[in-house]
Amino acid sequence: MVAKGRIIWVSGPAVKADGMSTVKMYETVEVGDSKLVGEVIRLTGDTAFIQVYESTSGLRPGESVTGTGQPLSVLLGPGIIGKIYDGIQRPLGEIAQKSGSYIGRGVHTDPVDMKKKYHFQPLVRKSDSVGSGSVIGSVEETPLLNHSIMVPPDFKNGTIVDVISEGDYDIEQVVATLETSDGKIPLKMYHKWPVRKPRPYTERYDPTVPLITGQRVIDTYFPIAKGGTGAIPGGFGTGKTVTLHQIAKWADSKVVVYIGCGERGNEMTEVLVEFPHLIDPRSNRPLMERTVLVANTSNMPVAAREASIYTGVTLAEYYRDMGLDVVLVADSTSRWAEALREMSGRLEEMPAEEGYPSYLASRLAEFYERAGRVKALGSPNRTGSVTLVGAVSPSGADFTEPVTTHTIRFIKTFWALDTRLAYSRHYPSINWMNSYSGYLEDVSKWWKESVSSEWYDLRAYSYNLLQREDTLKEIVRLLGPESLPDEEKLILEVARMIKIGILQQNSFDKVDTYSSPEKQLKLVKLIVNYHKEAQKALKEGITLADIRTMPIIPSILKAKFEITDEDIAKLDQLDKQMHEQFEKIVNQGVKLIV
Repeated sequence: MVAKGRIIWVSGPAVKADGMSTVKMYETVEVGDSKLVGEVIRLTGDTAFIQVYESTSGLRPGESVTGTGQPLSVLLGPGIIGKIYDGIQRPLGEIAQKSGSYIGRGVHTDPVDMKKKYHFQPLVRKSDSVGSGSVIGSVEETPLLNHSIMVPPDFKNGTIVDVISEGDYDIEQVVATLETSDGKIPLKMYHKWPVRKPRPYTERYDPTVPLITGQRVIDTYFPIAKGGTGAIPGGFGTGKTVTLHQIAKWADSKVVVYIGCGERGNEMTEVLVEFPHLIDPRSNRPLMERTVLVANTSNMPVAAREASIYTGVTLAEYYRDMGLDVVLVADSTSRWAEALREMSGRLEEMPAEEGYPSYLASRLAEFYERAGRVKALGSPNRTGSVTLVGAVSPSGADFTEPVTTHTIRFIKTFWALDTRLAYSRHYPSINWMNSYSGYLEDVSKWWKESVSSEWYDLRAYSYNLLQREDTLKEIVRLLGPESLPDEEKLILEVARMIKIGILQQNSFDKVDTYSSPEKQLKLVKLIVNYHKEAQKALKEGITLADIRTMPIIPSILKAKFEITDEDIAKLDQLDKQMHEQFEKIVNQGVKLIV
């Protein structure tokens, strides 16, 4: 039975309607004469509290509210890749054609082109038994992506009684008929799924495969696994957006979902302008052929900002179920939390710390727990992953504020951006003393088997140098650098080389923007070997001044720019030259002593 009521109260995006006794929680409704999209978020008797995903300007008491009987859902099917959506999966390009430069109210349009034809290739035959989530066919969505047509996860197991032949069809075409205990069910190329309901899977795997991003400070020192969770908190100007761009562009994933959640319009414009022109580095095809953008800027309706996170992660789970690795980056979860706070205030709920609702932590947990590397439902066997990376924008770079502290509880990789590093032009400005990764032990086996058995030890050795340098800096501040012995001055020197030669990375340099795992390891090994050789030279009586003036040092620091991934054998030659130079100065020093 369709619920019908009338508006009795309006406060910004929050609307109260009575006569809604038959409506359900989280049901979508059409609000007012313009049929604005809304969602029921609280029920008290026959009064429903509704958050409206469009501007409520001009809405007045007495206008009708009609239930749809369905929760807020997204359409899942071919045509999603390459689209730019708002927070509730309305394509901004098509809306612009209908309403002009400014988004009109009550504009309804299909999320994908329902008339576009795709070449469908059936993968099942009559009499085949299939289960929920099984693949029944495929289409080429883009040159980079084959799109699996699947039985919806909430369908019962059954038998295929009819399937169309290979050919070109639009997505409204019934491609197969499934007979279950409930009768015959037509299957199309698309289905709908509630955004707040996680898509089911057969089994969750341990996160043991690293997500390679090509960013040295991430992959080598603070790695994230496929199906893992990470956060990038940082103050204004610390480079959150550029770091997210680098992860989205270079991560070894098949699909990228980028959510611009409450960011300033000019920042989101950069993304919308830049991404369509980016080239996928592995295929030399446009990056948009494997990317979905969800844009909900700070001047767009606040309720849709809250929904955008769920819209994005549901799209990510859909492609995960095809057996693909998906990276979702959300910029930023702080703006999403502010939307929660505003809606909570409109509903006159009791505020918790800093005005955020008491359920902030549980909502963050619900979002991050949808990450994972899983075995998908149905046949054939497929393994896919959703990796969630959220930017956090704490006011004044205060990491003790509620959104950051609650986020830390639910993520395993923490990349802390440092304002001082950013102001000193050290990018990415990830502070190596405040950051951490909970996946270090999990991914070490992959590194040892796929790259080198030395990875864990080299990473630990070089990171230990950075930690010792941090301790020594306190002594230097108090007593000056001359109070340190040469062995400890050497640590300061080598730590500086690690920061310049490894931790800093220029995202706008053609060579340095991406480092393969092999190149990362060899760069670390080069500097570790330099420290070991320098220690031996000091014991042989060579002065630190002579070691500091070795001609190999500039070559080591510039190797990241000058040696490409195709020429990493040159790093071995550089290592050989370094050993020869150390041998030379040691021999010269011994002769002088004799």
